[in-house]
Amino acid sequence: MVLNGFIIYIRSLKTMKRMRKFYFLSFVFLLIIFSCKDDGRIEGVEVESSFVNFDINAVPYAKLSTYAFFTGELKNLNPSSKVIPYEPASSLFTDYALKKRFIWMPQGTKATFDADDKTLNFPVGTVLIKSFYYNTIQPNNTTKILETRLMIRKSTGWIFAEYLWNDDQTEANLVTGTDFTSGSSKNITFKKDNGDIITTDYRIPSETECYACHKLDNKPVPIGVKPQNLNVSYNYPNGLKNQLQKLVDEGYLQSYPSNIVSTVNYKDTSKPLDIRLRSYLDINCAHCHQDNARCDYRAIRLSFSQTTNLAKLGVCILADEPIDPSLERIITPGNPNKSVMHFRLSSTNENNRMPLLGRTIVHDEGVELLKQWISSLNQTCP
Repeated sequence: MVLNGFIIYIRSLKTMKRMRKFYFLSFVFLLIIFSCKDDGRIEGVEVESSFVNFDINAVPYAKLSTYAFFTGELKNLNPSSKVIPYEPASSLFTDYALKKRFIWMPQGTKATFDADDKTLNFPVGTVLIKSFYYNTIQPNNTTKILETRLMIRKSTGWIFAEYLWNDDQTEANLVTGTDFTSGSSKNITFKKDNGDIITTDYRIPSETECYACHKLDNKPVPIGVKPQNLNVSYNYPNGLKNQLQKLVDEGYLQSYPSNIVSTVNYKDTSKPLDIRLRSYLDINCAHCHQDNARCDYRAIRLSFSQTTNLAKLGVCILADEPIDPSLERIITPGNPNKSVMHFRLSSTNENNRMPLLGRTIVHDEGVELLKQWISSLNQTCP
């Protein structure tokens, strides 16, 4: 009996030691967890975090990485939790640059729906993130991100923050001072889908240039995040889903109607030609060619919701200014070569080209789409 009691006593001592060791290790683990800084770092150790670092009174930050919008290597643009990717039905042309776009909103806030063709009414603290990159940079078809643009919704309205990526693709730094006042250019050589090699001076916009396109009623506004542009499916990691419904599911949007009159992908040849052309002009031109915007004084109005009226598109409408005697109308039905719009989209001359900003080369596919549409018109102008 005495021997058995001694053995039980020894075993209890070992159990107590194991428990003390367990409690000690648990305490150390909790100490590490609670010593993490807000930016997702442990003292001397960098860790991934699904939490965005955002102080509305401190943004824009000097470095893109500070926001923690992305996890892992920054250049992979792998979004953190609640940083939601999106893509409008048709994309704005920017010298064939590819784009990755994301939305982030503070916890507990929601956007609201105003109208099919009006930007979602985003709450204070919303950040729209848009990175521009090429995956065919010559000579080795390498991928290179050139810039990331943020639009941040503050209590006073939207502000712009432009970030320029370093050559190592490890960081993007805020463009400030004279660089943001005057803008800059970056010489690149890339390969198009058709195999053509293009060299151009890619334009990094100034704040004034940002404002020129993103201006309505003399206030900065986003362009692409309209219900008509987002009412299409996106291939999320968990599968295809309507983008507006995704925003609802994430708690980022209150609701949206089921009857939104929506744009289409202008590249989709299964869609009617006129709908494709109107979608293209909406995303590339309508932000300037609308009331109280940069080109308010022009005759045409190119919003998708208005271009069911051919006169709004410029069909048979006299040109606003003389360019060439053979180009008296904005759109001459059946004749692209006598149409001002075709001439402007085909030009790289800064005095003639449209859009004036955001491109230095001709968008061949866009010009071809316009040419096909003009050629399909068979009416006669008075």
